[in-house]
Amino acid sequence: MTREEIYTKLNEVFRDVFDDETIVVNDTTTADDIEDWDSLEHINLIVAVENAFGVKFNMGQVNGMKNVGEMVDIIQTKVQ
Repeated sequence: MTREEIYTKLNEVFRDVFDDETIVVNDTTTADDIEDWDSLEHINLIVAVENAFGVKFNMGQVNGMKNVGEMVDIIQTKVQ
């Protein structure tokens, strides 16, 4: 799965979780960039991403993600 394909699917997940059709994420997107992205929504987002891609993140990966680009890196290694 290419980064572009991952981003296409991630944008759908983010838009669904945050109920905002205008969201477009990229490598540098963080919680500071999305108004409703708080700790509770972070959990919902992680679960939605795991379900969308059929992957599971471990706690170290979840805690270590500093931006969406790092999330994409992890997804890429898990779906190959």
